[in-house]
Amino acid sequence: MARATNSPASRKRHKKVLKYAKGYFGNKSKLFRYAKEAVQHAWQYAYIARKKKKADRRGLWIIRLNAACRNAGITYSRFIEGLKAANIELDRKILSDIAIRDEVAFNSLVKTAQDALKTKASSAAKA
Repeated sequence: MARATNSPASRKRHKKVLKYAKGYFGNKSKLFRYAKEAVQHAWQYAYIARKKKKADRRGLWIIRLNAACRNAGITYSRFIEGLKAANIELDRKILSDIAIRDEVAFNSLVKTAQDALKTKASSAAKA
């Protein structure tokens, strides 16, 4: 008696993997063994890239904020420190968007941050 291999399910799995590997070079798009490995690596790279994309976006927001802050006469780090001192809890994405779209609002945020830094410095000098 021959061993049952569940051929329909295996074929379906193989076809699914080969469909994912469509467009890959050489054996990686034709032969299941190599296609499976290539697809698994591709999924790993995609997973890592989704995480890295978030870090790249945050870096872009910080670069934009730094440029806008320097145009307003303050450094990025002092601006963030001033916002924290003023208890303004806006994330970098929103701040970057404000800096790009609404210069008046951003300048008022800079002014608030600078005032908070001055009061922080004066309270530290008294203590």
